Amino acid sequence: MASLLVSCEHGGNRIPARYRPLFKGRDALLQSHRGQDAGALVMAEELAAAFAAPLFVSSTSRLLVDLNRSPGHPRLYSEITRAAAQALRREMLELHYLPYRSRVEAAIAQEITRGRRVVHISSHSFTPVLDGKARNADIGLLYDPARPDELALCLRWQAALKALAPHLRVRRNYPYRGTSDGFTAWLRQRFAQGDYAGVELEINQQRVGDKAWPALRRLVIAALRQALAA
Repeated sequence: MASLLVSCEHGGNRIPARYRPLFKGRDALLQSHRGQDAGALVMAEELAAAFAAPLFVSSTSRLLVDLNRSPGHPRLYSEITRAAAQALRREMLELHYLPYRSRVEAAIAQEITRGRRVVHISSHSFTPVLDGKARNADIGLLYDPARPDELALCLRWQAALKALAPHLRVRRNYPYRGTSDGFTAWLRQRFAQGDYAGVELEINQQRVGDKAWPALRRLVIAALRQALAA
């Protein structure tokens, strides 16, 4: 039996009051794609509601500490917080990073002990242009191709999306590799194939907020439902 779990690591651009002096004059950066993943939170909320799945979200900006980076990663802290005192960075980790990641990991472990396989959907979005280069996809599905459950799920999800909406550009392991550092990659090191399947859903921010955005979210959910049923 499979159990679905949904998370959103970059759901907002909130900076807790204690750290706001570090971000003085950085409002434009916080409002940019670097401050948050636009649309990722509402997508996560609707996925969780549709499948009655547990939902884990963070509305704190990744510019404080990035919940989708592993401990020790050079981009765990942004250029703003990287320059802060070590004690302050450690506090950010203990108050805003470790509790979130520990809650998700504990929820997955609990389901596995109940004899259920966990399918984890981590909701994200990506900027349509990065470093002057356009990204040519509407939706990306990131996974580890060496894990058969993840490969099969993403093939089915992609096929269902293409059948429901042939105009959508749906790519696998794009615009990033599913094996690159991230929360799902970290969790794969802790949970065995057969117990855990982690997929990072990436939606082009160009699609977020346009008139077809609500319909796109419904398509993502409908296609996932077909993929899981198969």
